[in-house]
Amino acid sequence: MPTRDEAWQLLCAWTPSEKLRTHARSVELVMRDFAARHGQDAELFGLAGLLHDADYDTWPEEHPRRIVAWLRERNEEALAHAISAHYTHWGVSYDSLLDKALLASDEITGFVMAVALVRPTRTEGLEPKSVKKKLKDKAFAAGVDRAEVAEGLRMLIAEVGGTEDEHLARVIAVLHEHRGELGL
Repeated sequence: MPTRDEAWQLLCAWTPSEKLRTHARSVELVMRDFAARHGQDAELFGLAGLLHDADYDTWPEEHPRRIVAWLRERNEEALAHAISAHYTHWGVSYDSLLDKALLASDEITGFVMAVALVRPTRTEGLEPKSVKKKLKDKAFAAGVDRAEVAEGLRMLIAEVGGTEDEHLARVIAVLHEHRGELGL
């Protein structure tokens, strides 16, 4: 498995956009937290979050084939599969908790960041009901695929239990904990 340092260096080399690097870091943090709470490998889950969009900035038309190939060359099949499955329209199966957690973390983490950025208090006092209300506003963060958010949460809840509100609260808490680093 690549080290976290190697993954960060690759991300920076392939991703000139600071905004996309911040997104990758936020998904990494959410995935690490999820893994720790569910007895999974936090390093593996974190790397999936960090690298899931690594090729998007430089090769958007090839995304995620470049990062998946890079990982497969290193015999990192679990990471490669999870990243190849982080969008339901690609038709890749969801075989592991890693696959489902990445799908459930990607779009919603970006969406919660967007919600926080339009609030004067950012993540301070942000509640799941506010996030859910913004999800209903199709004009807000219009690039976020609401169907992906719903399907990711559905899969995760089916796998580990809990409610949408509990998962949203966890994402908010992780982002709040790292608000300085994430520009929140």
